[in-house]
Amino acid sequence: MTGPLSELASEAYVFGFPLVFNGEQILRLTTTGIGSLPPASFNSFSHARSLADPRDTFVSINNDTVYSIAPVDLSVGPILLSVPDAGDRYYVLQFVDAWTNNFAYLGTRATGNGRGDFLLVPPEWEGGPEGDGVTVIRFPTRIATIVGRWACDGEEDLAAVEELQNSLALTPIRKSLTPPQGMPVVAGGLGEALDFFERFRTWAIAFPPAERDRTALDSYSVLGLTSAYTLAEAPEEVRQALEAGYAAGKQALEMAVRTGDGPVVNNWQVNLHIFDYNIDFFEVGALDDPAWKHTDAKTRYATRAAAALGGLWGNHGYEAAYFFTYLDAAGDALTGEHTYTLRLHPTPPVRAFWSITMYDLPNFYLVENEAARYSIGDRTRGIVYDDDGGLTITMSTTRPTDPTAAANWLPTPQGAFRPIMRLYAPEQILLDGGYEVPAIERVD
Repeated sequence: MTGPLSELASEAYVFGFPLVFNGEQILRLTTTGIGSLPPASFNSFSHARSLADPRDTFVSINNDTVYSIAPVDLSVGPILLSVPDAGDRYYVLQFVDAWTNNFAYLGTRATGNGRGDFLLVPPEWEGGPEGDGVTVIRFPTRIATIVGRWACDGEEDLAAVEELQNSLALTPIRKSLTPPQGMPVVAGGLGEALDFFERFRTWAIAFPPAERDRTALDSYSVLGLTSAYTLAEAPEEVRQALEAGYAAGKQALEMAVRTGDGPVVNNWQVNLHIFDYNIDFFEVGALDDPAWKHTDAKTRYATRAAAALGGLWGNHGYEAAYFFTYLDAAGDALTGEHTYTLRLHPTPPVRAFWSITMYDLPNFYLVENEAARYSIGDRTRGIVYDDDGGLTITMSTTRPTDPTAAANWLPTPQGAFRPIMRLYAPEQILLDGGYEVPAIERVD
């Protein structure tokens, strides 16, 4: 079925995808956990006690840091977040609202590594800091996620990271026996497409978007997506349009993730600005700067949806830059059928550290391999630099026979793959485009 209603439903899919996908991951975290992250109730942290591996089935998860993630629900009122002194260790606590806006940052870049207290308050809260030295962080939506990452220098460093994790504390200011409201329950059972749109309808009511986005949301009222009534009660014409719009929107979004909307340099998608769709909410650590705002209304929703699908809970480029590629230097798809090299000279300019992580397609999951190596970077033990200070990385399914290539080996899956380069606390020259990552060369 095609027509105006179906086209509108396709737009609605893209608009609502971040809210639904993010909500589903919050539900995973609060019920079953995500990979090595155990389930956590609202207003508590789930701590990974190991670096991520293929058991962590989360889109584009990183293997550089250990996660501490908290689903926060301010229906209970303000909550005090206490952060320990991290010494000289890089870390970041990133705040992501229900629509996936990154609206605050704490940590090495944003607030330094000393201890601190932060009062987390709901959108409608009125008041000031409760105590000296307390910084207020206002949430755009009642529910948000704190995504914490601690730099970890291998297995022997995990105990020190765990001590820091255990020192994170979330303390409700108001004492009450009433539990957090949590995510509104959506019954399901209407089929994949209508279940998606029913989550969209229900959660958009619970978590209103930014004021500027409400016109777009209201335009979907003819599809029943702003109604107080479930889609089970919608007219058949509307239900058919939602089915068709879901299929078309899903296909378009998956294509958008593959092509990206940033500049392409040596076949790398340079996505410095993929998370710049937040243009309304700026709390501590989030830069209220035109250089980091995606203001084109025609493409902002598509960018936001692609960012959620390809890298949910990713940071702004000024915190961590993300480059990815599907293609080698000749423009051919990267695949485990071949062997490749990437020569970095000079290595990337960062204030913290950099890495390249290998992911399969189409899931963007880490890749099981005989070396149990899922990423390689400047902190990888045993890597061998070239005589001129460069670094040559080999990508292949089997371990290279040459000792140097084996030391610098990043294993690939048998099929198609997509590596991501992460650059933590990138230098300004990198943000300005003055440093380019070379193309990946096929060598067999």
